[in-house]
Amino acid sequence: MHCLSPKMVCETKIVAEDHESMPGSKKDTIIVSSSQMWPSLSGSPSSSPAPLSAVKEDLKKDSVYIREFHPSEQEVVRRIFYEGIMERIPNTAFRGLKQQPLTQLLYGLLAVMCFVVTKSFLLTCCLPILLMGMRYYFSRKVILHYLDCALHTDMSDIEQYYMKPPGSCFWVAVLDGNVVGIVAARGNEEDNTVELRRMSVDSNYRGKGIAKALGRKVLEFAVLNNYSSVVLGTTAVKMAAHKLYESLGFKHVGVVEHYALPGMTHSLLERMFFQLRYHRYRLQLREE
Repeated sequence: MHCLSPKMVCETKIVAEDHESMPGSKKDTIIVSSSQMWPSLSGSPSSSPAPLSAVKEDLKKDSVYIREFHPSEQEVVRRIFYEGIMERIPNTAFRGLKQQPLTQLLYGLLAVMCFVVTKSFLLTCCLPILLMGMRYYFSRKVILHYLDCALHTDMSDIEQYYMKPPGSCFWVAVLDGNVVGIVAARGNEEDNTVELRRMSVDSNYRGKGIAKALGRKVLEFAVLNNYSSVVLGTTAVKMAAHKLYESLGFKHVGVVEHYALPGMTHSLLERMFFQLRYHRYRLQLREE
């Protein structure tokens, strides 16, 4: 299958803040809660401290490690990526409509025309349901094609696409021995930038600062490899994703209206019921 290299980054929802400093490139990133770093004040002064083994066990249980991808994790990484992209179907179909005033106006005119032609309140009230159903259908159709394309290109062989080429890497976030998040970096030597790609966190583990730790790992990688800037593109609808990028220091540098994904036919119906906005972000690390 011939597919373009898509530039979609999955949105993530981050609630908890993480203030870990950036570690070395060959070391794992670890997130430790404050309760693990400071002893409890509720006990009496004479109470004995917890055994060292128990403290180490708590650290191991509650810590999130960011480390390089291993080929044995290919399937779980693809699952996290797949689930993250599938979330975009209802988000694009329904939430995305809020960002499309012209489309809302068009749908409103269609409702008025429906009432004028049919003189039926019932049919007019049913029209929004039909329109939302069509939006969901086309969102699912296009995004599934994009997903199939991604799973047959870079996500089909992460080791070959990200781990072997110089200037690229793929990391996983591990919690309780389980891979719970992913992110990739792809270097571009022509303009000395590195692209943050494929960021996604398992929906069961969000709100723990995992996505921010993954993002910082990419920034650390860019600094250690002397890249001048980090770039990313996203079609995320949820504001939480955009706030995450801004919290990492990225600046919004532009938006592409009616962004086209691989597999889009650009038919009249598709243009009516599926629209994407592609946001570009950039973090300048140093001047060239």
